[in-house]
Amino acid sequence: MDKVVIITGGTSGIGQAVAAQLRAQGCRVYEFSRRAAQSDPNHFSVDVTDDAAVKRAVEEVFAREGRIDILINNAGFGISGAMEFTDPADAHRLMEVNLFGMDNAIRAVLPHMRQARSGRIVNISSVAGVFAIPFQAWYSISKAAVRSLTMALANEVDPFGIQVTSVMPGDIRTGFTAARKKSVVGDDVYGGRIARSVARMEKDEQNGMSPEAAARTIVRVALQKRRVKPYYAIGFSYKFLVLLDSLLPCRPVRWLLFQLYGK
Repeated sequence: MDKVVIITGGTSGIGQAVAAQLRAQGCRVYEFSRRAAQSDPNHFSVDVTDDAAVKRAVEEVFAREGRIDILINNAGFGISGAMEFTDPADAHRLMEVNLFGMDNAIRAVLPHMRQARSGRIVNISSVAGVFAIPFQAWYSISKAAVRSLTMALANEVDPFGIQVTSVMPGDIRTGFTAARKKSVVGDDVYGGRIARSVARMEKDEQNGMSPEAAARTIVRVALQKRRVKPYYAIGFSYKFLVLLDSLLPCRPVRWLLFQLYGK
């Protein structure tokens, strides 16, 4: 394919699987992550919340390649706990990474894509952006914001030949589960529901889709589709749930989420 791709959060989980599959398709892949510099010259040690560092890394990629064809915004993490008892600093940090870190990468690549009058931006959202999960409120909020960012940006940059889309994974078996910052503060007040909800979610994740299977959809969206839709859910069951959300009134949707993760 000979495409030049930047992927954030490309050294673990879904990002690592996406990077491997892109390379197998012949792409030149540059990974941005907070991990220390590696021997791989295409790996950049970058914190996506550092706007200046992101811009420097993007400019280095452009200096080497002369173009940037695809940006995949994958960097992110999760926190859990009752919204009432979540430390505001933790909520702000999550939004800085999951939303504003994405914004930093987008603003860094857009001038080059505009000049080329082509490019594709793939933002990794989540089914949680459609179905706000109790006791994972801030993660759900961040992923809903990614959906809104995607829709707005797609219409802003379409006249420049740039396509923007978001992909919404569901439960995936990755290190994301272990890396989630969990807080059970207030679990006594909430009758043990915080711990039960998070345990149920983590069980679903560990029994979920493999990162390689999720990556195949992301790679197909990034490379193979001539025109992209604003959103893609991964897996038949999640596609059905997203469709259900668009058809049902909000009350039964909220009831369903309470039965699954709120009790």
